[in-house]
Amino acid sequence: MNRMVEMERKVTKFGNSLGITMTDALKQIGLDQGDIVSIDVNPESGEIIIKKSTKVSLPEGISADFMDTLTNVIEEYDQTLRGLKDR
Repeated sequence: MNRMVEMERKVTKFGNSLGITMTDALKQIGLDQGDIVSIDVNPESGEIIIKKSTKVSLPEGISADFMDTLTNVIEEYDQTLRGLKDR
């Protein structure tokens, strides 16, 4: 069961920057020091959404075009591939 936990924090000055501490919130979504996040900002609503980044680095010699083609093939033949898995 997913439930939203409401937290309140005070904006603080960190050097020349403004920030908030939210260690507990980050731990709840499995983030740790050094992890990469994506941040979506909606100025109209005042919302900021922080997500753990799911981007991965491609191994040397594997191009983004190859991965796009592979993804398209997997999507097109998804049911067939799932059927083969159970054989």
